Amino acid sequence: MRCVIARFPFDLTKSEVEHSMRDVTPEPAVGTCVTVGSEVYPVKQVGEIVTRQDRRDFTAAEMHRALTRLGFTCHDAVVTPAAAPAAAPAGEVSAEGWGW
Repeated sequence: MRCVIARFPFDLTKSEVEHSMRDVTPEPAVGTCVTVGSEVYPVKQVGEIVTRQDRRDFTAAEMHRALTRLGFTCHDAVVTPAAAPAAAPAGEVSAEGWGW
């Protein structure tokens, strides 16, 4: 499928994206993510690897649109309770400052 990312045309297929991401360790899931195989990657990480462009050159929305058209499932990052910062109990001082 032909798509334009950061004003450059690319001919991408789902199998090429899967092959490119096969041996890549996923970065922590933040913002918009995509499921490739059994792994969840930030769309910017996938875009950087597939297009070989700096991730500052394109938007997450551009990659979201392209990956969705290729048949991938894109979604917002899911924050698990283990990854979420713990809140200080009421009346106690947190590490960031006062508890009020």
